[in-house]
Amino acid sequence: MAKKRQETAGEKRPLNKEGLRNFFGVFRFVLPYKWTFALGLLALSLSSGVLLSFPYLSGKLLDVAQGKTDPYFTTINQIALLMIGVLLIQGIFSYLRVFTFTYVSEHGLADLRLQLYSKIIWLPLSFYDQRRIGELMSRITSDVAILYDTFTFTLAELLRQVLVLSIGIPLLVILYPHLTAFMLLTFPLLIVAALFFGKFIRKLSRKTQDQLADANVVVEETLQSATVVKAFTNEAFEIERYQKSLGQVIATAIRTARFRGVFISFTILALFGGITAVGWYGATLVQAGELQVGALFSFIIYTAFIGGSIAGLGDIYSQLQKAIGSSERILEILNTKDEKPEEPAPIKITGSIEFSNVHFSYPTRADVLVLKGISFSVKPGQKVALVGASGAGKSTVINLLLQFYQPTAGVIYVDGQSINTYNLKGYRSNLGVVPQEVILFGGTIRENIAYGKPGASEEEIKVAAQKAFAWEFIAGFPDGLDTRVGDRGVKLSGGQRQRVAIARAILRNPTILILDEATSSLDAQSEKQVQAALENLMQDRTTLVIAHRLSTIRQVDTILVINDGAVAECGSHEELSNRPNGIYSNLLKLQEVK
Repeated sequence: MAKKRQETAGEKRPLNKEGLRNFFGVFRFVLPYKWTFALGLLALSLSSGVLLSFPYLSGKLLDVAQGKTDPYFTTINQIALLMIGVLLIQGIFSYLRVFTFTYVSEHGLADLRLQLYSKIIWLPLSFYDQRRIGELMSRITSDVAILYDTFTFTLAELLRQVLVLSIGIPLLVILYPHLTAFMLLTFPLLIVAALFFGKFIRKLSRKTQDQLADANVVVEETLQSATVVKAFTNEAFEIERYQKSLGQVIATAIRTARFRGVFISFTILALFGGITAVGWYGATLVQAGELQVGALFSFIIYTAFIGGSIAGLGDIYSQLQKAIGSSERILEILNTKDEKPEEPAPIKITGSIEFSNVHFSYPTRADVLVLKGISFSVKPGQKVALVGASGAGKSTVINLLLQFYQPTAGVIYVDGQSINTYNLKGYRSNLGVVPQEVILFGGTIRENIAYGKPGASEEEIKVAAQKAFAWEFIAGFPDGLDTRVGDRGVKLSGGQRQRVAIARAILRNPTILILDEATSSLDAQSEKQVQAALENLMQDRTTLVIAHRLSTIRQVDTILVINDGAVAECGSHEELSNRPNGIYSNLLKLQEVK
């Protein structure tokens, strides 16, 4: 069960030129709200600037209280009122900053989520072949959440710290040059230690994230395959496998915590040791009469402000790395070529199909040729069955007709025109599919039938249900069409799900109908009801039927026997069943068809 490691949400990227380009590539979703964002930046600047006057006023309050003369302030009441005014102004600006940044982040990232989801929906199936659903969910949820935190908090804190440092340090140099020079001697050691330990701790944190991602893979696999786990009574085995993965996470996390604890202890020691040293030096100056007590008090508060800003830059740097990683993964999806067509004029086809020397390999197995020059044609309204062993290429034919993939070589024609020349949305609107494994959405029966024609009337939905022989059991439910089907339709039986899917296809009214093993998993009674519904559905439509139960395709016009990626036999049921040593006749014998 070893798997290639997937990129996890929160994974960091270097803070280099390319990384910043990726980050600002996502930042474009904020641009429609640029004036609100600019107002937030202004409020942030004013909030930080006003707050930096607070230490200065605190020192003046202490000096005036000691009877020192000051050209601007004469009483402590005067200074106290000014300090309260500073706090009130700072509070107003802080509120404005929080509100504007949140407004911009909520709207901008909602736009990003919508565009990301729209892009994922329009991406071709070949993209899904190479990605896990959990990974794509992580892009929309976790990665966007990281960007939300970045736009709402991290950017604001980064700008605040930059303003504090860019205003505070020059202010200290001007007001208290001797103390500032002494303080700056203590900072290099702290900065070098922060860079060294920070890099080492980030490596350990990334290892923890990777191991946690591996543990989550175990959960995802077992929940998606719960029936297999229970059928083989491997609950204990899976619990042990998950416990082992969690044990590795715990071991790495504890090791990381040890180093982080050492780093935090060192940071506190260095930071407050520096403040203590500065306080000691300032006290000697006060004792010598070279410095006033209020000035020393102001300087210590300024030092705490600046020291806190420097210490906070490490976390901000780490958050920006995460944001760049999230931006890179999101842009990778947004920049992927999708299938979204221009809005088409309605296309109506008659339903003739021709495969001309078509070759194909799946992108994930490019070295394995699934179709090897397959050729056949279907006339409008004709019913054609595709039979053959598993892996022969039957479903691949359908996938190519639906343009889920493109042929490696050869051409597919519909109505004498290459299907690649049609508008994709208009083309697919002429096709309807009833799959073997019916997927219903977790809403009501009404919503699932109407999925074939959004906006259909109540009468249209009811008629479609009647033609699909589904109305009898629907009417028997207390809520009728408003009965909820549960996740993936689990509240309905297999036959009921199939008939809902057939009603959906009838409502769609396709020109070309594809039936992919539509009755293979049903009991005899359900199969009889579903088969009757399918006969209604197939009337006057070009129909391709994939079937393993050969008893269900006796009445089709033509049977194509697919073997090793090519058409090995072609004819009616009577013709092929009477062919000595033919593939179809051998299949009939194996199924004991009388």
